[in-house]
Amino acid sequence: MIKKTIVALAACLFVLPIYSNAQIKMFNEPPFSHYKVSPGDSFWFIAKRYGLDYRELMRLNPNVEPTNMHVGEIIRLKADASSSSSFHDQVASLVNQERAKAGLGKLTHAADLKAVAQKKAEDMINSNYFSHTSPNYGSPFQMMKTFGITYQAAGENIAKGQKTPQEVMNAWMNSPGHRANILKPEFNTIGVGFHHGAWVQMFIKR
Repeated sequence: MIKKTIVALAACLFVLPIYSNAQIKMFNEPPFSHYKVSPGDSFWFIAKRYGLDYRELMRLNPNVEPTNMHVGEIIRLKADASSSSSFHDQVASLVNQERAKAGLGKLTHAADLKAVAQKKAEDMINSNYFSHTSPNYGSPFQMMKTFGITYQAAGENIAKGQKTPQEVMNAWMNSPGHRANILKPEFNTIGVGFHHGAWVQMFIKR
């Protein structure tokens, strides 16, 4: 029997009213290393607000299209901030750190499963949904099989809106269902996806 483990993480967003006389707080330097793009943002505005030169901000984020910034996209504000291109491996490393604390075996961050998790993250953004069930690929178990992933047991964690690998891992580890997937003894392989603020972990036992 194939075991199917699936849990969801809903990001909580609080919306505050905006008044016409509200003042936007300005900074002499960035108070944090990463920034999540909001509606109406531009490199010029973000740079002005956080005391940066917009050309330096663009240099720090060469893969972000200045005229087509995506809401929820994570950009670097500091030169020593990690690039989002490394977020996948950072999440996998943090998972293995948590498993080591629990006396569990290390998960392999496999290229084939990582590719499927990345497609799921991109699909959530491009098709504008937040669910384990994709309108294009079906359940994560169907999606894995569609892309040739075979397994004895499988699970998925998703999240949206967290700015860094540590932030999303904290959210997952503070949720019993997600924590159970991360610390499931049977799993031996992980694939991590990240796209414009959408995070995906796919776990399997080969």
